[in-house]
Parts: sequence; C-alpha cells; structure tokens
Amino acid sequence: MAGSPEKGTERETVLDMDQAQQPSGSAPTNSVLDGSVSVVVPTYNEMENIPMLAQQLFGLGLPDIRLVIVDDGSPDGTANVARELSGRYANRIIVIEREGKQGLGTAYITGFKKALELGTDYMIQMDADLSHSPEYIPDMLGRLDESDIVVGSRYIRGGGVDAEWSFKRRFLSSSANRMIRVITGLKVKDVTSGFKAYRGNVLQKLDL
Repeated sequence: MAGSPEKGTERETVLDMDQAQQPSGSAPTNSVLDGSVSVVVPTYNEMENIPMLAQQLFGLGLPDIRLVIVDDGSPDGTANVARELSGRYANRIIVIEREGKQGLGTAYITGFKKALELGTDYMIQMDADLSHSPEYIPDMLGRLDESDIVVGSRYIRGGGVDAEWSFKRRFLSSSANRMIRVITGLKVKDVTSGFKAYRGNVLQKLDL
C-alpha cells in the first residue's frame, strides 16, 4: 500500500493476487455499505468471461451493486449473454450497446454517465477479461472513506502485471507511466491502470 494520502488525493492499492496481501473476502463495514456501487465494464467479445465476472461481483456481499456493461457490437453475442444474465441477477445488469468499436475511453464515459443518471454513490471501472480480481473491490471501496479515488496499481511493492506479458510490453508500459508522471507531475505510479474506484460525487463534478 502506498503512503497514506490526504483527503481528496489519489491512492494506489496493491492488486496482484500472488504477491499482495490477500483481500478480506468480505464487504467493508464502514459507511460505504450505505451507498450504491456501479461497476462499469467495457466489452468486446467477452461472452465467455461475463458470466464468471457477474458471479464474482454479485457474490461479494455488497447489498446495492449493479454491473453496467458497455458493449461495442461484439460479434460473439456478449450483449445477449449479458441481457440473459440480468434476469438471473434481479435486473442488476445494465447493458448499453453501441455500434462498432468506438474506443475504451468513450465506453467508460458512456458507462459513467449511465450509472450517474441511475444514481450511484461509488463507481468501479475494470476490465471484463478477469485480469482484475473483483475480490479487491470491497477493500478499494473501504478506502474511499479517506480518498476520492483508489487506483489498483501494478507498479508499487506487491503489485504485478500479467505473467504472459512479453518483455517489450512490460517495458513499454512501465516507460509510458514514468514519462506521464514526469510530464504531468503526478505521484501515482500507475497512471494507466484500468482498475479504479471513485466517489460518485467526484465524477459528477467532471464534464463527462
């Protein structure tokens, strides 16, 4: 875990299952439990992963959690699978279908807007391919009591990247992060992390 930040700053969280301290596996006991949680997940050809992701998310023990899927016209039928799952999970899965691949960034913005429109206190962004473990979500939410944003970092002690990444990909990723930190002055070590938690009121202040 990175050093304790002041209120309103960004905090990094270790998320590597093999090297990091294991998550508690239970929902946080602080005030986060009083709020709603939206998990925004962009998808493209993730038909096989969505059922497992939904099972893990709704098995976390969080009383008010929804999954917002933004699908960019997956030819494998990802959106259809997600809609079928929604009935199984009491309509807690929202499916947004877009025509063609419109990009990861716009997918997150679309999902954030929908979640805020429906009303949410906390927001999670994560990948659909199960590379981000839902087990860490309760711990990340718990840290939002003292921070506005929690970052799942690959580049702090205990963090790690996919073992299948090539040396070239590891080098490019770490180099890009260092360059961005130098240019922007950000202290966060993993600025390109796709696993983050936000307070909803922080996102509401942005011009999404």
